[in-house]
Amino acid sequence: MTTSAPSRLSLLRQHDFRSFFVASTVSQLGDRISELAFPLIAVLILDATPGQVAVLTALVWLPNLGSILVGGWIDRQEHKKRILIAADLARAALLVTIPLAYAFDGVTLVQLYVVALLTGAGAALFNTTYPAFFVLLVRREDFIDANSKLSASRSGSYIVGPALGGVLIQALTAPVAVLVDAVSFVFSAIFIGRVGPTRRPRVEPGDDGPAKMWRDARNGLSFTLRHDVVRGVLGCCTTANYFTFVAAALLVLFASRDLDLSAGLIGLGLGVGAVGGLLGALVAPALSRTLGLGRTVVLGGIVFPASIAVVALAAGPVWVRVGLLAVAELLSGFGVMLFDINLNSVLATVIPDHLRARVSGAFSAVNYGVRPLGALTGGVLASWIGLRPTLLVAAVGGALCVLWLWGSPVLRARSLDDLPSPDFPALPSPDVIPSGGSGDQGG
Repeated sequence: MTTSAPSRLSLLRQHDFRSFFVASTVSQLGDRISELAFPLIAVLILDATPGQVAVLTALVWLPNLGSILVGGWIDRQEHKKRILIAADLARAALLVTIPLAYAFDGVTLVQLYVVALLTGAGAALFNTTYPAFFVLLVRREDFIDANSKLSASRSGSYIVGPALGGVLIQALTAPVAVLVDAVSFVFSAIFIGRVGPTRRPRVEPGDDGPAKMWRDARNGLSFTLRHDVVRGVLGCCTTANYFTFVAAALLVLFASRDLDLSAGLIGLGLGVGAVGGLLGALVAPALSRTLGLGRTVVLGGIVFPASIAVVALAAGPVWVRVGLLAVAELLSGFGVMLFDINLNSVLATVIPDHLRARVSGAFSAVNYGVRPLGALTGGVLASWIGLRPTLLVAAVGGALCVLWLWGSPVLRARSLDDLPSPDFPALPSPDVIPSGGSGDQGG
């Protein structure tokens, strides 16, 4: 929570939140360019095989497994803004090496792997720090609104980013286009630096040795598994992630081979469908107030993965197949925003300040760790039962994610005020976790 913003000033009129919003928007746009440019560098310039491209993708996600270890260290840092800035600048420096190597005809697959792994580590550091910084910047009553605005920005990047990346790659080549993402990280660091003093967190004193890191990891995972809200949300998100990545690994292949769509038509369908994410981000706060928090989460949790069935059942003329691909993507984007915005706000509400990064690290390690496993499962299933049946399995399995919320306070909550206090005593040992650390929880 900022110290100078008037209590009812609109979020985007508050200097600090606006600066953070601009930083996030520009960085997300740059990310979409690199997501397109990196595999194209591997395929078009380095003649990489599909297996090598898959390794490149996996390396980006791999560092998230280490989030569980750095969370405790982050929780003990008073100046979390500096960590965010350092993560941005480190990623910018790493990305610059790609166009530099290309200028001297020195780009190699090994370099791409190293940059993918290290920029993934920077992203994991940033994302593990982000929840702890977010609650210092935004009041509890503004959690859903703030998450909605940030998610709308992210959704907009999926509409504009691929098209912009395609133009830049066509005009400048893929390695040079990566430079745009590097500049976006510098821009992000500058605007995060403009965020004024936030509410100072209570931090736990102590050393940062290996024993402490492992103890912190155990404590973060213990809280995550003991807390009925966090445990249910983790199970729900992990199940949805696993099954949607079963489909994500196959969607373009299915659209190309089974639906017989050209690359241009596939891009058109996915681009038009991406509007659903923006729409979901914009209406999530109002829908949450109308239906209630829990019902909105369940709606998003079902619509998000179940939309895969729409494209799996597609048939008929070309315009119908393209249209159903767009509808599936639209419903998926709409559902995931209802799901993410509300659940991110739930987690921000129930986790004590002194445990935020530890819990975020444990949560990310499990939630993101299943994504490569889901993609691998998709490949195995498709070889066994075919593409279309595999997509239907993903749709049904993913929609069952909401069963994790059965009996959870989230399901019964109409608003964030109905959730339990962040003082939940998940860990009984006061010499491991300091008592009273969440008494000044933001809001």
